[in-house]
Amino acid sequence: MRSDLLTLSKDTAVVVSRHLVAAGRLMDTDPEAAYAHAAAAARRAGRIGSVREAAGLAAYAAGRFEDALRELRTARRLTGSDVHLPVLADCERGLGRPERALDLAATPEVARLDLAGRIEMRIVAAGARQDLGQAEAAVVSLQGPELDSKSREPWHARLMSAYADALEAAGRHGEAQAWLQRAAAADTTGETGAADRLTGEDPDDQDDVVVYDLLEDSEDSEDSEDSEDSEDSEGSEGSEGSEDSEDSEDSEDSEDAEDAEDAEDSQPRS
Repeated sequence: MRSDLLTLSKDTAVVVSRHLVAAGRLMDTDPEAAYAHAAAAARRAGRIGSVREAAGLAAYAAGRFEDALRELRTARRLTGSDVHLPVLADCERGLGRPERALDLAATPEVARLDLAGRIEMRIVAAGARQDLGQAEAAVVSLQGPELDSKSREPWHARLMSAYADALEAAGRHGEAQAWLQRAAAADTTGETGAADRLTGEDPDDQDDVVVYDLLEDSEDSEDSEDSEDSEDSEGSEGSEGSEDSEDSEDSEDSEDAEDAEDAEDSQPRS
């Protein structure tokens, strides 16, 4: 990549390289942001195959299959490399065109891929057959000596995981579980998600976390208590005031009654 960027001006090369580094760092955590960086690099260095390749892989990770096809086809034309044929085929699947994925899997260029590339193409082709409802054909297409290999390469766990999926789709649940266990044992990085599928857990499903501000609740409670105390106090004062008023009225009534009696006594009696 550094060698490719030597064809650019120094300033442009620095900007492009920074975008590519950012894309690489964000690929697993924020694919959309990664693609934005890779696309920015491609706009400045569109004639460099490795830059278009990076943009294509970032688009693929973000699920932008049309963009991925365009970028990877351009990269293939610029570099002459067929290394990403499996990704191209999987993009066709992503666009709902499994027949085109199978056509790519049948091209003679696939035979020139390394073992990992050929296994990856078989996995994509098996997925395309499942898309077409050909579950048993998918199972057969994945069978071969590579399944029983002792290899510790990532492709081995991926192959066993895909085989388990094909068996499950074909209704062969017992065999699917056995191969899923083997895939989980071989997958040291968790790339296939086989261990999670065995336990029935989805790593993307997490309980919503609700954060309570206990201090705020405490303050609200104190405010509420203070408010209640104030209301009680006001109510008490109001009650006392009412009682005082009633006592005053009773006193006045009593005095009026006494005055009336005195007036009656002072009048001459007939």
